[in-house]
Amino acid sequence: MRGLSWENLAALPRQLSSDQRRTASIAAVTHALHDGYTDLIYVMLPLWQAEFGLDYAALGALRSVFVGAMASLQIPAGLLSERIGAAIVLALGTALAGLGYCVAGASSGFTMLLVALLVGGAGASTQHPVASALVARAFAGPRSLTALGTYNFAGDLGKMIVPATLSLMLLAMAWRPALAILGSLGFALAMVIFIVTPRFGRDEDAEAHGEAKPGAVSAPQPLAFPLLVAIGVIDSATRMGFLLFLPFVLKDKGASVQTIGLALTLIFAGGAAGKLACTFIGARIGAIGTVWLTESLTAAGILALAPLPLGAALLLLPVIGIALNGTSSVLYGSVPALVAPKSRTRALSVFYTGTIGSGAIAPTLYGLVGDTFGVWKALVLVAVMVLLTLPLAALLRPALPRGYGARVA
Repeated sequence: MRGLSWENLAALPRQLSSDQRRTASIAAVTHALHDGYTDLIYVMLPLWQAEFGLDYAALGALRSVFVGAMASLQIPAGLLSERIGAAIVLALGTALAGLGYCVAGASSGFTMLLVALLVGGAGASTQHPVASALVARAFAGPRSLTALGTYNFAGDLGKMIVPATLSLMLLAMAWRPALAILGSLGFALAMVIFIVTPRFGRDEDAEAHGEAKPGAVSAPQPLAFPLLVAIGVIDSATRMGFLLFLPFVLKDKGASVQTIGLALTLIFAGGAAGKLACTFIGARIGAIGTVWLTESLTAAGILALAPLPLGAALLLLPVIGIALNGTSSVLYGSVPALVAPKSRTRALSVFYTGTIGSGAIAPTLYGLVGDTFGVWKALVLVAVMVLLTLPLAALLRPALPRGYGARVA
């Protein structure tokens, strides 16, 4: 693989086929809108509490029903796309996600909100398995690491842009029309998806589009994909566990509410940068080398927080964010190397279900540890647990083709 430089990056779009450019663009925009929809709920919770007099349990239920539907329906969404086509399922899911927010904007109470977010979560379940499978079909071999990593980064942009857009809209209008406008974006994008998305064959690999074969896998090892999922589950649980305890760690150091908000922004900004950076790091040193690098830095960074004063801790947070989120880019990008082309959509569905499900369960489990042993000991456990990914990655290395597990010359 050639060295990365600004000249090479600038020339990259000219090296892509029309199908590859359309696939990458559609997948990135769809990921941004869907992830933006997912985090839009955080902006709306205080407004819904004031409007409908909801308690914290009800507010938690609203978030849980959206994420629960999104996580649980990813495998069915992947299977459906294999039967009727990825473009149709992705377009329908995007329209359904938009409809959920349109209904939320017209809600008269908690029950209707619950139904609206259930609908929105069901629509959002299509994006991860179907869009990432489309990218994997368009880009073969080690190039899928960079392509899927860039797609992954687009979701983080959406998490920042869509909620920020709603916040600005709320300065000029009430929340109901604002949600209706944002929900309508789902219908508009759905039409674009249906028209523009290339129609790949069910078993079509990127090699049919002129890609080289060095990253293809002819006989996947049975335990390789479960090992990758296990690494992803631990990595996701680490992120959620760390974010659960971080505000309390900073509070112990004397941080105000505003400072804690700044700290979270630093983590998320570092995370977005890490997802993009690690796609190119992975292309240079391989997926396994990147996992070892990022997970080791994550553990070291978490443990380093304890002795640091508040100011130094804040400076460290973007670095932790880069390592904390960067691993996911190479993990997603490695899925196509471990399964046959016809099984990619199904495998990506399982992978996303496992990682999102882990992220949903981990805060409760780590919270129990924190209640029993205290925040600092629980945080140490989070750091120790992430190191379990290192031997798993070592076991996975032989199963990855050249270019995934080691640097390509």
